[in-house]
Amino acid sequence: MTAWQPTRTSGVLVAGQWETGEGERWELVDPLTRQVHGQLQGASAEQLERAVAAARQALADWRALGYAGRGQWLARIAAAVQQQAEGLIALQQRYSGKPEHEARMDVADVVATFDYYAQLCQTLPERQPVAVPLAEVAVSYQREPVGVAGLITPWNFPMVTSAWKLAPALAAGCTLVLKPSELSPMAELALLNIIQGLGLPLGVVNLVPGGAEVGRWLCAQPGIDKISFTGSRAVGQQILQGAAQRIQRVSLELGGKSALIVRADADLDLAAQLACDGAFFNAGQMCSATSRLLVHRHCYAPLLERIRQRMADYQTGPLISQGQLARVASLVAQGLAQAPDLALHQVPQHEAGFGFPLTLVTGLAVDNVLWQEEIFGPVLCAMAFDSDEQAVALANDSPYGLVATLVSRDLVAAEALADRLQAGTVWINTPQLIFPQAAWGGYKQSSLGRELGPWGLEAFSELKHRLVSAG
Repeated sequence: MTAWQPTRTSGVLVAGQWETGEGERWELVDPLTRQVHGQLQGASAEQLERAVAAARQALADWRALGYAGRGQWLARIAAAVQQQAEGLIALQQRYSGKPEHEARMDVADVVATFDYYAQLCQTLPERQPVAVPLAEVAVSYQREPVGVAGLITPWNFPMVTSAWKLAPALAAGCTLVLKPSELSPMAELALLNIIQGLGLPLGVVNLVPGGAEVGRWLCAQPGIDKISFTGSRAVGQQILQGAAQRIQRVSLELGGKSALIVRADADLDLAAQLACDGAFFNAGQMCSATSRLLVHRHCYAPLLERIRQRMADYQTGPLISQGQLARVASLVAQGLAQAPDLALHQVPQHEAGFGFPLTLVTGLAVDNVLWQEEIFGPVLCAMAFDSDEQAVALANDSPYGLVATLVSRDLVAAEALADRLQAGTVWINTPQLIFPQAAWGGYKQSSLGRELGPWGLEAFSELKHRLVSAG
């Protein structure tokens, strides 16, 4: 299999055929240098309609393969992505500005996700019995594909969030139309080129790059049975409002403003490492960023000193675009305007590109915009607390509830504290490990539904029970 090479305009995939886009054209900019790599032309409304129609036509045959047959395809995809890993890593670095170690983690995650669902498919029966207290009736249940799925993915983890949707949707028996972010479409083009190059039945996967308008067209298509969206809360609200008109199935992953709690007995070197990784990895462009650092007053000053030392040598990438750079800078300016006595410790990053300084903010009040808003940049806000009760109250005081991290040598106390946090995932003394076997999603306005694990497959399924008289 030859390595995929990007082209200027052939970025639309409909029924197995790559087409020149007929929609909006935009430049692809290197976040590290601000240099233009080339251009891409997105899908038109007519191309999107044909993509949906192709997915609809392919649905019956794809469903008929059953779990075992679809699992074989997923295993081939995992192996093919692994085979082309080095090229995909370079692609991530070129178009997203990611350091090599971050790009390698992304590609490994894609392989692991397809491999997990391939294995899961081999264990799932098509129908399972249900025990009921009536011997004369045999009851069973089965999961069936929800239909044609529209997948809308963000720019911060290209290929990864797409794999989190593609793999379970295909495993469930859905066919799909994928719209990647216009800021990072080349990774998805490469991934779908690999998938389609394996000989996947035509129309099972389709790709329609473009901006917000293409996303709105996709959500409004009557041939789309399910929308799975990862992105901002504002756009998620719009999708949910539109879906209400048709009672359309929707899954939403909308971000977070998560806390890292450091108890008085914590290993401070570990806490400093987790704080930097939780706020600065991927330049802070993570829905799971633990950007609210809550530290027991007893160890507040020594921990912050360790964080400043780590910041001096910390390496991450730039922000994705000029627009994102301006947004992060604007939020920091707003925070300073609210409280001019805030203390900022900053370490410059990638000043030739869209780099924003690693920023540690202290002296905040809880109503400051930097404490309240998801920044999506390398900004870590620190605050002291005096008791576990206060830490829990501060951590839960957010419309979001995606993740949290706890650092403590007392695992019994940490486990008890984790039970009180309103978050879908809680890490205790660990980095932000994410496994395809475990669900991803959160409480409150962070998400609607879950991704990954068997729950990710269920998100693309309908549940049917069958009751048959045994007489």
